[in-house]
Amino acid sequence: MIRRIIHIDSEKCNGCGACASACHEGAIGMVDGKAVLLRDDYCDGLGDCLPTCPTNAISFVEREALPYDEVAVKENMAKKKTGFVCPGSMAKAINRDSEKIETNKEEVSISSQLRQWPVQIKLVPINAPYFNNANLLIAADCTAYAYGNFHNDFMKNKVTLIGCPKLDDIDYAEKLTEIIRNNDIKSVTVVRMEVPCCGGIENAVKRALMDSGKFLPWNVVTISTDGKILD
Repeated sequence: MIRRIIHIDSEKCNGCGACASACHEGAIGMVDGKAVLLRDDYCDGLGDCLPTCPTNAISFVEREALPYDEVAVKENMAKKKTGFVCPGSMAKAINRDSEKIETNKEEVSISSQLRQWPVQIKLVPINAPYFNNANLLIAADCTAYAYGNFHNDFMKNKVTLIGCPKLDDIDYAEKLTEIIRNNDIKSVTVVRMEVPCCGGIENAVKRALMDSGKFLPWNVVTISTDGKILD
């Protein structure tokens, strides 16, 4: 049957997961850091997810689709019980070996490697002088808290920009495109967390690099929630 159903533009999606949380029917899920419509018959076509999307990636379309199946939705939600929970919001304790932490304070004193201000992507000026000939670090907010030696291993000799695609109501790709396009950037390093919503910052950088028209060396480092480098 032809009916109204949502459409998710994967190019605009920043992977924040807000739409999946807002979908009461469980029709939307996160796959490879992007929101996707999992099943047509789970979507009621009412669009509770639309106003939650910060990048306007969701719209209505009229197309051939299975009819909304309320019984199947209720059965699915009963299995989930709590519905969709973003892995980035799930509470857990991280146990540390206290014996390894005991050491001389002078030995672990770390100097800041921050080279500029501000650091938030949404606040930094596009044509700031420190971008000239810079190695750019674009990091998710949580990475510096999860990874103990973040300053020395990632920030040293780099200009640092941070953000959270789940909490910031902006499209990072547009601003990052202008920063890369209008400045002499030497390289880009992305540091993100392992949680799916953090894929938004990686996707924004990919789009920015493509849209800038520049070919720059770049790499992505993923940090686990317990502070380990995964790749």
